[in-house]
Amino acid sequence: MTSSEISDLMYEFFLLAIQLAGPPLILSMLIGILISIIQAATQVHEQTLTFVPKLLVIGLVLIFTGSTMLNTMQEFTRRIFLLIQAG
Repeated sequence: MTSSEISDLMYEFFLLAIQLAGPPLILSMLIGILISIIQAATQVHEQTLTFVPKLLVIGLVLIFTGSTMLNTMQEFTRRIFLLIQAG
């Protein structure tokens, strides 16, 4: 493999990582900001109020998009193994 092929592969890997990790992280961040605003307005500062909704949202995102994420990772892994096999 040439260095340009390796850099293209690394670029694809980072895009894949962002694509897979982005939705749960962004939704978790949005829920955290929303809960923080509510906590600031009500002056109730309990850590479980932010943890539980984030956990539920991440769980729901993984339930609904987990199979797609798994298929995407499997396809990328197959491509990597085919590139290794081709030498």
